[in-house]
Amino acid sequence: MQKFLASTNRADLIEYLTHSTFDLLIIGGGATGAGIALDASSRGMKVALIDKQDFAAGTSSRSTKLIHGGLRYLKQLEIGLVREVGRERATVHHLAPHLVVSEKMLLPLIKGGTYGKFATSLGLMVYDVLAGVESADQRVMLTKEETMDREPLLKEEIVEGAGLYAEYRTDDARLTLEVIKTSSLYGSAPINYVEATDFLYENDRVTGASCKDLISGQIFDIHAVQVVSAAGPWVDELRTINKSMSEKRLHLTKGVHIVIPHEKLPVHQSVYFDVPDGRMVFAIPRGRITYVGTTDTDYKGDKENPLTNKEDVEYLVNGINNTFPSVNLTIDDVISSWAGLRPLIHEEGKSASELSRKDEIFLSDTKLLSIAGGKLTGYRKMAERVVDVVAKRLSKKLNKHYKKVFTNEIIISGGGFKDAHDVEIFKEHVFQQLKPHGFSVYDAHYLVHNYGQQTDTIIDYFFEQNELNLQGLIKAELWFGINFEMVNATMDFFSRRTGRLYFDIESVRQYKDLVIGYLAKELSWDQQRIEQENDWVQQAITLASHFPPSEKKA
Repeated sequence: MQKFLASTNRADLIEYLTHSTFDLLIIGGGATGAGIALDASSRGMKVALIDKQDFAAGTSSRSTKLIHGGLRYLKQLEIGLVREVGRERATVHHLAPHLVVSEKMLLPLIKGGTYGKFATSLGLMVYDVLAGVESADQRVMLTKEETMDREPLLKEEIVEGAGLYAEYRTDDARLTLEVIKTSSLYGSAPINYVEATDFLYENDRVTGASCKDLISGQIFDIHAVQVVSAAGPWVDELRTINKSMSEKRLHLTKGVHIVIPHEKLPVHQSVYFDVPDGRMVFAIPRGRITYVGTTDTDYKGDKENPLTNKEDVEYLVNGINNTFPSVNLTIDDVISSWAGLRPLIHEEGKSASELSRKDEIFLSDTKLLSIAGGKLTGYRKMAERVVDVVAKRLSKKLNKHYKKVFTNEIIISGGGFKDAHDVEIFKEHVFQQLKPHGFSVYDAHYLVHNYGQQTDTIIDYFFEQNELNLQGLIKAELWFGINFEMVNATMDFFSRRTGRLYFDIESVRQYKDLVIGYLAKELSWDQQRIEQENDWVQQAITLASHFPPSEKKA
């Protein structure tokens, strides 16, 4: 159903959704819902997926953007979780090496820190074994001198050495989107900005959802044999509509990340470091910026627009200055931020940081399946567990046979590279094409790590249009987004298709009029919609770059 990924085919897609009966309807277009869509459609199920926001607009665009094994979960003795997500890293890297990039992580050992030298060496060794890390990437223990040589910004008087180990960096929103696009190759029908307002029932069984298109206002029904809620922070709201809330419930926690110009925090590699209250956070260099996070606090506010508060930023800035004292950061050095919600399973008496990251599946009396918890890294295995349940139920009900899971073999859209070296060769190929027109290595890096081999499609259109400057390249990206990635709003492009809101916020301010104008023409927006889009962009910039005090301390 690739034709339906074009925003201009939205009316036809809704017509198709309305007049079909699906084996499976998925509510939620984050990483988990995307994984379920690919797994189910590739096994032979007829699948629809809806999200009331854009794809990945919730938790799946607001993570630490790491495909990592979760070293700290080893300390909590969650051995099975560490083994599963640790081994998944290599699988997802193979499926999309342009999006999932190997990253050496430095874990400084400090006086009085979370990890001592022996515990760190043993822990990282166990981590490597559980995660199946190849010998070339296995942990190395560093002396104090070697540590300071690798990262001279560290506070020398408290450093005792370090562990160096392998993790993977990603773009969570792009990964989610590419998995959804890959599912469409197997016949799935995904759509954004469609809200499930109620469930349809037949003989006290859920048989679909009443839906509202939040762009046109159209009301319609989608019929399905099985419905799965993978709605992240909104799972309990759907369970409430379904009258199936139980003692098991979500516990939302907020994680904040801040973005700093790289010259203000010029770390040489990713660093996983202690902060004064005993927690640990990441500092991750990414092109022209370094981002740092995350916090972990209980949350009960607006799920769609969680705020980065002044206290969140001060916590992270103070942590940075404690570990890297020479940088002398202030809150004014923070140029952007994001706040995301973790939909964890509530456990009485446990703090936000102590809650398990394990996923859990709920089946209601009316046969609504819901999944909550989990980590970005484990999206594929979470999907497998859900689809195994769905396949068993559908096989019995429809007398059909479905394939076994094989998503570990399905190359994700934009992939097709043999390995990371192949990505570098392609990046150089892209740079040589763009270089005569004033573009930099950074521009080629940005395109390839966003779009992978789809970069060729964008560049071909760029040269066809013959507007050979940055504005022309942005227009080529917009054309691609409208025709292949269901861009329906300005912030779809600036936030989840390109990451500019977080990693190049000044370009959002600079090119918002260009982008709104292009989308208005292609999507036939009236003046009222144009004004609304301007307001939404300004709101997004404000949310990312202004940090009000939390209400309880205001």
